[in-house]
Amino acid sequence: MPTMTSTDSPRYDLPPDWPTDEAGATAVQERLRTSVVTAGEVAAPGAGPGTVAGVDVAYDDERGVVAAAAVALDPRTLEVVGETTAVGPVTFPYVPGLLAFREIPAVLDALGALDRAGFRPDLVVCDGYGLAHPRRFGLASHLGVLTGLPVIGVAKNPFTFRHADPGPRRGDWSSLLDGDEEVGRALRTRDGVKPVFVSVGHRIDLDGACAHTLHLARDYRQPETTRRADALCRRALADARAGRG
Repeated sequence: MPTMTSTDSPRYDLPPDWPTDEAGATAVQERLRTSVVTAGEVAAPGAGPGTVAGVDVAYDDERGVVAAAAVALDPRTLEVVGETTAVGPVTFPYVPGLLAFREIPAVLDALGALDRAGFRPDLVVCDGYGLAHPRRFGLASHLGVLTGLPVIGVAKNPFTFRHADPGPRRGDWSSLLDGDEEVGRALRTRDGVKPVFVSVGHRIDLDGACAHTLHLARDYRQPETTRRADALCRRALADARAGRG
């Protein structure tokens, strides 16, 4: 399965040897996990031109359909500047730890369409995990390695890892731990509101991932990228159910 380097243009095509079963998917994660880059030169939050993109998916399990959305925001104002969706069949079973194999085909289609529309992201935010994954290769890392783009994971729940409760104020955080290894952080984005769980996906460090998360979560617990992508993929799924898309 080919991977991309940071010097190439992004790739949005699904690898030809994309697995269809649990054993094959686990083998892919084990093989590609060493390709994750845990440092990068992503611009400071809100600095300069460019776009930051959010991706998310919604499912209709009864019909076996998945809808993905990619939403581009101006990083300075957090206003939406572009959005795309992709709807397709679910081609991989539900297996904890392997959700990327259900989501990436549609996410790549939506993200590629966003790039072709002129909104190539300088950073992608996933509603999920990067290194905060049993094999250190969740959706955010997998998407980053395949496309070559900087990606972070911001999840609502901590998966299987432990953490102390961070302080009560916006910006307070505590380490998300697997044994003694820090795999991410529980980050408080709103005073007195439960934290989100941030991890490196690809081509960014953990401090940078947390800084961007705080910037994007200006008004709500979740980053604006995730909020916008979540609403859009749900609309796309509703349109697909109604035969409008």
